[in-house]
Amino acid sequence: MLRSLVGSEMCIRDRCKDGVTPILSWIDLGEQYRPWKDELDKIFSSMNQIGIEAYVADGKYFVSSTRGVYDVRQNNFFLNKEYLSNPAQLVSVIRHEGWHAVQDCMAGTIDNTLTAVVWHDGKVPDWIVRGAEITYETSPKAIPYEAEAMYAAHSNFETADALEVCANPLVDMWDKYPPTPLTGKWLNKNGYIKNTSR
Repeated sequence: MLRSLVGSEMCIRDRCKDGVTPILSWIDLGEQYRPWKDELDKIFSSMNQIGIEAYVADGKYFVSSTRGVYDVRQNNFFLNKEYLSNPAQLVSVIRHEGWHAVQDCMAGTIDNTLTAVVWHDGKVPDWIVRGAEITYETSPKAIPYEAEAMYAAHSNFETADALEVCANPLVDMWDKYPPTPLTGKWLNKNGYIKNTSR
């Protein structure tokens, strides 16, 4: 399953210029993030290798209560600096939005505006799927993507490990994460894989 993401209410780098600082390491978020330093450094190091630029941005660029966003169009990752004082919550946001970058990688390349579901049915627990169905009931096409990201938000190193695969030039995402049937057909049709029986 693939979808095109072209959101209108995102903190895009061209518009977010004042109060934006790059994130290259966990320390750029503050000392309170030390308990997650290994996971966060793996995430931000992989993003840098992939070509995803990560920033802390002023809250004025975000829709109300939005803590972070991954922009699939320009491959930018933004965190709302107003929430930096709650590291446990923001680490979950980093994992969640980082998973959308993983879904971007799964769609063949980050150089498009497509994302793909990564996991097969059954990987995401039912209680998370139900939560996604409630949260995104007005956007049903988003549910499988958001359910995955919600699960990744609760999973130590899940996003970090997947981004590391995406960043590895010697490995294709679908070698480590076998594509769903629909994604496999799309990857085959577009020349990313030679068969869909993986």
